[in-house]
Formats: sequence, structure tokens, C-alpha cells
Amino acid sequence: MGCTADELAITRCGSEAGQIAVMGIDLKPGDEVLTTDYDYPRFLNSLRQRELREGIVLRKIALPPPPVPLDLFYQRIEEAITPKTRVLLVCHMTHWTAQQAPIKRLAGLARKHNLEYIVDGAHGFMHIPINVVDYDCDYYIGSLHKWLMAPPGNGFLYVRKSKIPTLWALTPAGEGMKNSIRKFEDVGTRTHANRVVMAEALTFNEGIGIERKTARLRYLKERWADRLKQNPRVTFLTSLDPAESCAIATINISGVDMPKLATRLHDEHGIVVSHMKHARFEGFRIVPNIHMTIQEIDYFSDVMEAEMRRAAATT
Repeated sequence: MGCTADELAITRCGSEAGQIAVMGIDLKPGDEVLTTDYDYPRFLNSLRQRELREGIVLRKIALPPPPVPLDLFYQRIEEAITPKTRVLLVCHMTHWTAQQAPIKRLAGLARKHNLEYIVDGAHGFMHIPINVVDYDCDYYIGSLHKWLMAPPGNGFLYVRKSKIPTLWALTPAGEGMKNSIRKFEDVGTRTHANRVVMAEALTFNEGIGIERKTARLRYLKERWADRLKQNPRVTFLTSLDPAESCAIATINISGVDMPKLATRLHDEHGIVVSHMKHARFEGFRIVPNIHMTIQEIDYFSDVMEAEMRRAAATT
């Protein structure tokens, strides 16, 4: 992570980690929280509740259909900041398409305007090398059942040390814990077995090494993407620039009923894709992991090409 242990709280999931950050920052009526409409729905809903209950203002920037160039992403955020903006929330990689944000550049913008800066890194940790101190964010949200491959029910929240005393816990702890990161872990009875197994997941990943793991994930993505991008029916909603993507890519396929195709891929071919439906785009999120073989990746590509030939024959 790049931080010290006294800035890192182990939570019961990534959602809980995010709730601590988005619900725990002191705001008053009229204060603005700036984010995009590609950010995680659970956290947008949390901020919407604060809007209804406390009178804050949630401002969601409508970014263009992905992939969004990083310079344009930065520009849209910069233009949207007002004197009332108090918090900036962005996803390191969105769950929709793995659209990355220029998080380090945005940190400079947040510092310039004295904003609380939250980065939702649920798809960052153990997917690519990260360093939260280098990112200069105030809060970084992590999920450990994704790329760490720990059991569900594990997450973390990084809090810059200077921010710990003023960030409210979801489950109140004693006043003596006000300055301690452990106040965010004081939640009553919890399942300790999950936390024990987390150590096994860490050991497994450390044995591979994050640089080697990232390289493997990117290679698997590029192997199928390089084939399917040749088909005119396929539009990539994720940048294929290695500097802006890794394992995940989302694609749209024109001329097909995508929900029906997702069902057929599962039922007839044993292939799992995530059908993503946003107000401005629709696609399949394709997510290989390191255990997948080259044969499995090529099988996926073979099936997708066959399904697109089938679609062409019926239109």
C-alpha cells in the first residue's frame, strides 16, 4: 500500500470502507461533493442520502462515453469545481469499464482547492502496483475479495494520518480512540476467520509478485482484445493503452441482444461475462484472472467470433 499500519483500517468489505469515508466527513448544508456518474452506485446512493438528510449538494459530472481521455477527465473535474466544493470522489478504475482517473494529477487539484480527496480503489489493489502516499489522496478504499482473491467480507480504508481525528466512524468508538485508525475497526462481533485467510491470500500474491501478476493480467487481456478488435461489430469501451488499463476491458457488440447473448455464453459455452448497462453505454465486462490458461482465453475468442458470425447471418 505504501502507507504505515496506523493509517490502514481493515474493514468488513470495500463498501464499508467507502461508507466510512463518504459518510464520515463533516459537511454542512450547501457544501458540494463532486464526483462523476461513472462512480460506484453504492457510494452515490450514500451521498444522495446525505443530500436528502443534511442538505449537502451531490454534483455528478456526466462524462462522455468511455474510454474518456485522461486530459479530458481532468479538465471536466477542474471546470466543475466551485467555491462550495468540499469533497472530490473518483474511482481509480470504475467497475463499469475499468476507466481510470488521473488520480495523481487530481490530487494536485484537490490540494489547490483545499478539498477532501477520496479515491475508490476497489479494482486497484493487487491488480496493479499502487502507492497511496505517492497518489497524495486523503482516503483510499480497497476491496480484498477482488484482485487479492481473499474471501468475501474483507476490505480496507487508508486514511491520511492528519485526517483520522476529524473523520467520524460508522460505529462510534470511545473518545479515547478519536486519533486512532482502530476506531474504524471497532464494530462489535465480526468474523475473524475471513481475516485469518486474508494472510494466505497475501502470501500467495507476494509469491507471484505484483509486477509479474500485472504483466500476466495485461497479457491475457491483450490476447483476446487483439483478436476481437479486428471485428467491425466490436467497440471497446476501455482504453487499450497499457498505461491506462490492465486486466479488464468492456466491449459493445453491435447488432446483438447483449443480455440474451450473455445468457447463451453462460448456458451453452460456460463463459461468464458481466452485462453492464449504463445510461450512455452498454457492454460486456470481460475479466480474466491469473489462473486462466491461454487455451481458455482462445476458447473465449473463438466463441465470440462464432457468435458474431451467427449474428451477421441473421441480420
